[in-house]
Amino acid sequence: MEKRTDMNGKSPEEIKHLNLEYLPRLTVPNAEEYFDAAARRSADARDRMTCHIDIPYGATELQRLDIFPAPNPDAPVLIFIHGGYWRALDKSVYSDIAEPFVAAGATVVIPNYDLCPTVTIAEIVDEMRRCLNWTYANIANFHGNPARIFVAGHSAGGHLTGMMMATDWQAEGLPRDLLKGAAPISGLFDIEPHRHTDLQADIRLTEQEAAALSPQNLPLTARCPVICAVGGGESASFHRQSKDFTEKCRAEGLPCDYLELDKDNHFDITDRLHRPGDPLTRALKRLMGI
Repeated sequence: MEKRTDMNGKSPEEIKHLNLEYLPRLTVPNAEEYFDAAARRSADARDRMTCHIDIPYGATELQRLDIFPAPNPDAPVLIFIHGGYWRALDKSVYSDIAEPFVAAGATVVIPNYDLCPTVTIAEIVDEMRRCLNWTYANIANFHGNPARIFVAGHSAGGHLTGMMMATDWQAEGLPRDLLKGAAPISGLFDIEPHRHTDLQADIRLTEQEAAALSPQNLPLTARCPVICAVGGGESASFHRQSKDFTEKCRAEGLPCDYLELDKDNHFDITDRLHRPGDPLTRALKRLMGI
């Protein structure tokens, strides 16, 4: 009997497997508790810190960013890109991440971006390029040094970090070495598998788009040190993606540390970044020289 296929030629069994590999909410039953706790911490952090909220970097309502300035001028700049599989979440959940980095002397930028299915992943990539352009042009007004920009992101934000590493910044009118460091966390570097998951209804990727938007397939223009981090308790596919991208970075001559963190699931790992003494926080601060 012919085997039935469904989403983009995959069988129901293959789709179920890919969903379990790539959709952490299916395997972490208390995922919402992580977001609720982070949102509460972040609201408290915004009350404690100097912050500039919802600054526009583009024309749409979600092309906005929050800035947490360093106490002193000429500070390194950390841009943190949130995840949510290009279709969910908000920068306001991640304000707590800014606190230990500002305390160590950095300016922190946390952007929003338009979400699928309202826009495509390609449009989101363009929005993040616009965000970095805006940051370079304006961050000195917030004690940041535009010659010391670092980018980190989680999950889909890790993918977007990888795409920033593959961007020809000179063609954008910016220094070729715009990025001084990058840290994709639980990143997605080959996004072809996502065409065959339940995400496809929202992300609507074609085979050609998946290839063109996968950092694993693209030459990296970034010439900077990199940290690829993943939770020890994440799926085999998340481990493979981070290991493969680590090897790609090294093959292209970039110093790249691979960090596998304890038994962390996909949501434990970002919970680390509000703690000043956590090994992941310390690793990012070392990357930034603070």
